[in-house]
Amino acid sequence: MKTFERILIKIAIIQFIFLVIAQVFFHEFNAFPELKQITQYEGVTDNNHSEVLNSFRSKE
Repeated sequence: MKTFERILIKIAIIQFIFLVIAQVFFHEFNAFPELKQITQYEGVTDNNHSEVLNSFRSKE
């Protein structure tokens, strides 16, 4: 059973390393500029927390 656990831990570490590499590739090297445009179009990158807070405060 211990060998199986060691294999799972190694697979998890390798997956994490590939996840970090993929994130760096996509964000730092601008691999898909269309993806950046889509997130800006949908407003994901906007900092509009004050509007949300105001709507919560008005319901109280």
